Amino acid sequence: MIVLNKIYTKTGDDGETALGNGARVAKHSMRVTAYGTVDEANATVGMARLHAAPELDAALARIQNDLFDLGADLCRPDMERDAESEYPPLRMVKSQVDRLESEIDTMNARLEPLRSFILPGGSALAAYLHLCRTISRRAERETVELATMENVNPDAVKYLNRLSDWFFVAARVANDDGRADVLWVPGANR
Repeated sequence: MIVLNKIYTKTGDDGETALGNGARVAKHSMRVTAYGTVDEANATVGMARLHAAPELDAALARIQNDLFDLGADLCRPDMERDAESEYPPLRMVKSQVDRLESEIDTMNARLEPLRSFILPGGSALAAYLHLCRTISRRAERETVELATMENVNPDAVKYLNRLSDWFFVAARVANDDGRADVLWVPGANR
């Protein structure tokens, strides 16, 4: 159980922070950058939820919980030592990726195929979902960069990749099943 009874600790005043295994690293380290962007994506999902109908809100709530799982995964390096840990760290798993794929397929079945790229916008919910998409793409890029330096759970990377696709399809659903999508018109303002 987590107990947070004091919010500020002053231990980060020197520009370092603690990872999930207790190691201290610079706040600008790639690992902190990656899980910080996951946290940013989660906050943006919270904004999207303000506009979501119950069914989509429930899916977004699941994603928010997954994003906390993902942050917990990313803040805990040394995957090869997981079995030795007194408390096994929380790691993303294939079933979380599979659930996103299933939900994408279900939502996408309602939509006409795209014949143009779309611009972020339409409804307020769609605009927020597109923002969620772009932030999750950045989190994916940062996590992939981290993986070039340190071990990263491959399911964490897969989850982020599917998540941005999920947000794209959900934004189309939020735009009256794509009927209110804002289409890109190449060269329209020449």
